[in-house]
Amino acid sequence: MNRPLWTPSSELVESAAITKFARHVEKNFAAQIPDFNALHAWSVENKADFWNSVWQFCDVQASRTSSTTVKNESSMPGAVWFPDACLNFTENLLRRNDDSPAIISRGEQKEDRVISCAELNRKVFQLARAFQAHGIQPGDRIVAYMPNIPETVICMLAAAACGATWSSCSPDFGAQGVIDRFGQVEPRILISVDGYFYGGKPFDIRNKLNEILRSLPSVEKFLIVPYLSESGTASTDGAVDLEEFCSGHSDAPIKYVQLPFNHPLFILFSSGTTGAPKCIVHGVGGTLLQHLKEHRLHVNLKKGEKLFFFTTCGWMMWNWLATALASEVAIVLYEGSPFVPNEYAFFDYIDDYGINYFGISAKYIDFISKSGIRPIDTHSLSSLRSIMSTGSPLNPEGFDYVYEAVRKDVCLSSISGGTDLISCFVLGNPALPVWRGEIQCKGLAMDVAVFDDDGKEVNAGVKGELVCRRSFPSMPVGFWQDENDAKYQAAYFETFPGIWHHGDYVEITKHGGMIVHGRSDAVLNPSGVRIGTAEVYRQAEKVDEVVESLVIGQQWDGDTRVVLFVRLRPELVLDDELTDKIKKAIRFNASPRHVPAKIIQVEDIPRTKNGKITEVAVRKIVHGESVDNLEALDNPEALDLYRNLPQLQ
Repeated sequence: MNRPLWTPSSELVESAAITKFARHVEKNFAAQIPDFNALHAWSVENKADFWNSVWQFCDVQASRTSSTTVKNESSMPGAVWFPDACLNFTENLLRRNDDSPAIISRGEQKEDRVISCAELNRKVFQLARAFQAHGIQPGDRIVAYMPNIPETVICMLAAAACGATWSSCSPDFGAQGVIDRFGQVEPRILISVDGYFYGGKPFDIRNKLNEILRSLPSVEKFLIVPYLSESGTASTDGAVDLEEFCSGHSDAPIKYVQLPFNHPLFILFSSGTTGAPKCIVHGVGGTLLQHLKEHRLHVNLKKGEKLFFFTTCGWMMWNWLATALASEVAIVLYEGSPFVPNEYAFFDYIDDYGINYFGISAKYIDFISKSGIRPIDTHSLSSLRSIMSTGSPLNPEGFDYVYEAVRKDVCLSSISGGTDLISCFVLGNPALPVWRGEIQCKGLAMDVAVFDDDGKEVNAGVKGELVCRRSFPSMPVGFWQDENDAKYQAAYFETFPGIWHHGDYVEITKHGGMIVHGRSDAVLNPSGVRIGTAEVYRQAEKVDEVVESLVIGQQWDGDTRVVLFVRLRPELVLDDELTDKIKKAIRFNASPRHVPAKIIQVEDIPRTKNGKITEVAVRKIVHGESVDNLEALDNPEALDLYRNLPQLQ
């Protein structure tokens, strides 16, 4: 394509915050910033000046600033940002205290709710006092097994106000998946609902809750938010209603606990590919500063606007969405199926509340395009300025569909980053054109490059490994209980020492954007949801008939589908009944997202000489690719079992 799908007007470019920021840089640093490429280059070469400028431009609230911006800047890991600063995350998010909306919420079988900034402040203050009355101290862990509803945001903000460290999972996770995560961080408080709705059906999770509580001996207080019923405490061991827990405490303004820049704010979880999920710790200041940069400069959020992102509380996009309160916008939540009551549900939501920024997955765009709906013909969508897509690469046809059938005058921003950095390496820009199939640009101050297998940078148009060559504030503080940072080092710095290796297979385009071709490791990614193979194995192999299993992601219909291979006990044959039994076990103990699209019986599973099964080799065979280094396998002949399987056609 010789021309972009969308080009911003000169008025939009001039009024965009990123343009104003560029003028700020020119004025204060005598720099020449004629375009975005120049701004990005300056941000990478002058990182201390850049991040100090973001701090000032976005008016970060702090009780103490730092005389030093970064120590050991050239070390990765090892760089320490704003070592002397003290601040509070919640204080920066609760900037407004008026009647304007802070949270708009819609859910299946629930009335819409609008919570004002003043009401949000009061609720957070009251709960924070209740936490402190219970003895919560900075660094204590508070965890939530919650849907995407206002109470979850309130609980997170109250925890952060006290200096507690927050972690959350969505309620569709099975008990073992929750235990694998929360069990590692030893929380003092667990917060949950009694159930949730999805696809028009209620799902009672109280039996799972009792199992989870028995496996979390560190939990001192179990708080419940009734969601299915008026009293969620019924049949739930030791539960205290959240409102009852708060009662008697003042909702007057609190004194925010001031914390170091790198104090643990969130614990997010890796996919669990090689065992229990890794606990990735993100700091107060790095999370706030990186999100402010992305929200204000790359998304162009403005005071009083409305941001929606379809996410669960087990995905980092929920944390990203919540931080948008620091930009004085209303965050818009949705809980349930995006197709209830019909495929137009989200477009109704946009028009009902005048949503300005609409974030969804690439798979959602693929689904509605195949359904044949054309919101451009049925809805106004006049408020909509930006559509953001993430989770998996948005294919070129998805770009076409948005501009043909949704809205022509909109900035379509495909974005990519992850749990590891709680933000983006590449994302949108309201002052740049949108090219078909491309992410618009690199994130400011993110020294992103593409390397070949030998660690050499490749030219535009050549595929390779996504890397980041210099440190940034939202790098993990570390992994939880990771002695000598061994897991942290192995996760990102083993492949290219001193260089962040992200595990995405990508290419830089001639326009300076990026195309992501998928993961370069064995992590499954159906519909943009990262799933670790170990989580599937643990559940599949609990089924008595299954001896062992191997799971891969197969490229299918523009996305990835999960395929599970099973070796059964002698004389057994995989039939419909056993297939259903395996799927039910995975669904109940992990989550619906873990359930394979296909389950196929095989006689043998290839493994390395040290006994590890090799998903990568099988995935290559299934996709018709060659497999190198066969000498590393103990039984390379087993790979022949996976060639040209009719079940995969």
